[in-house]
Amino acid sequence: MSTTTNGSVDLIDYDDAVKRFDPVFGIEVHVELGTRTKMFDSAPQVFGAEPNTAVSPTSLGLPGSLPVVNGTAVEYAIRIGLALNCQIAETCRFARKQYFYPDVPKNFQTSQYDEPIAFDGHLDVELEDGTIFRVEIERAHMEEDAGKNTHVGGATGRIQGAEYSLVDYNRAGIPLVEIVTRPIEGAGARTPEIARAYVQSLRDIFRALGVSQARMERGNVRADVNLSLRATPDSPLGTRTETKNVNSFRSVERAMRYEVSRQAAILAAGGTVTQETRHWHEDTGTTTAGRIKSDADDYRYFPEPDLLPIAPSREWVEEIRAALPEMPVARRRRLQTDWGYADAEMRDVVNAGAVELIEATIAAGASPASARKWWMGELARVVKGTDGELEDLPITPTQVGELQQLIDSGRINDKLARQVLEGVLAGEGTPEEVLVERGLGVVSDDGALLAAIDEALAAQPDVAEKIRGGKIKAVGSIVGGVMKTTRGQADAGRVRALILEKLGVEG
Repeated sequence: MSTTTNGSVDLIDYDDAVKRFDPVFGIEVHVELGTRTKMFDSAPQVFGAEPNTAVSPTSLGLPGSLPVVNGTAVEYAIRIGLALNCQIAETCRFARKQYFYPDVPKNFQTSQYDEPIAFDGHLDVELEDGTIFRVEIERAHMEEDAGKNTHVGGATGRIQGAEYSLVDYNRAGIPLVEIVTRPIEGAGARTPEIARAYVQSLRDIFRALGVSQARMERGNVRADVNLSLRATPDSPLGTRTETKNVNSFRSVERAMRYEVSRQAAILAAGGTVTQETRHWHEDTGTTTAGRIKSDADDYRYFPEPDLLPIAPSREWVEEIRAALPEMPVARRRRLQTDWGYADAEMRDVVNAGAVELIEATIAAGASPASARKWWMGELARVVKGTDGELEDLPITPTQVGELQQLIDSGRINDKLARQVLEGVLAGEGTPEEVLVERGLGVVSDDGALLAAIDEALAAQPDVAEKIRGGKIKAVGSIVGGVMKTTRGQADAGRVRALILEKLGVEG
């Protein structure tokens, strides 16, 4: 048993928990579609706008305002459904999901309930070791996002204990697609890993389709993680909890592990798991109770009277299917062949989220090997131990390509390149600008190099004699002296050749 507590219940060690109980999970992923306007009105979709400026009477729920369906959002939803191997409905409709909350100004959310636009799909998820796990998808349906509440005061940032709350309706009405899995069984101890890989695969698909920026830190993609435990794989499903709005891959995995350990401890002690929503706390790595989980009947769904059914023609659906881009898994396999990476190398690139970065770096003139060296070596070390991602670094693939070109042209060596990289990351400019400003170019003038060689030979006469005597390996000591004098800016190969020439020794 762990000493970490949740209320009065100790957490069971994760490995022990999955030996004693069989986890069953499901994930609901919400993706904000990257349309110019909102789902049901002409208000602009703008990230970071002043609060309550990207609104209209419809997104504010004002009396008399009427919705109009965003055709681009429907197309994007069909793209997603097709990419997830779903059937596309010949006709579907919107419904009103009734509930009161300050960030839903209409007191209902316009969503799809029993008639989603896409259904009966699946996604084959590739894990880090190459294992393929199929996730069955129940449906993908269209709906609108809610606004954003900000609770001011208090210690938790939540409504409990806050002094007052602010509501921003800029997000209200932004088009969403919600993708709902069927219960996922048979994952066992790999449940958190599969959950993470599934959400990451969806994010990659959204980006490939061009339907969303899919930036999790902005809330473009959010996951609700459902989990229950049962005694054996043959037992009935257990009572589930739903951890809401988890917005990073790492958090999806951590939240799943925590809930397995928490629920296992409750069941092992003879208790009963409560069906409820739970909140994920990134700082503590724990979940806490939210509200008792509502069932569909509690929302009093009924067909939206102000919107006609959506009936995408089969011709239109097939046009969309024919225009789908290459999917991420197929693209990665093609790129691996093109780049000549081993399976393990490509898995590392994929797991680091570096596929697009390396592809763009190669397009900027770097070789596949050098592009991987920079992103998976020097730059990966910069983000190691932080919560950041490679794509968040203040350097572009084009700049990495420029850095490699400086090496390939002989203007800098690897050691100097790392100093140039340091300057770019510090915001000092492009690689060329940093090179010039810091004076980091390779010393290529033979006169300057010979002067430095004379100085190094004079400082180490015994080494010079060893070299004349045939101990060629000793030349490294003289090269080192020259590199020190030139602050690492000499071409080591050229320096070695000049030393041997000056000493009359063939290398």
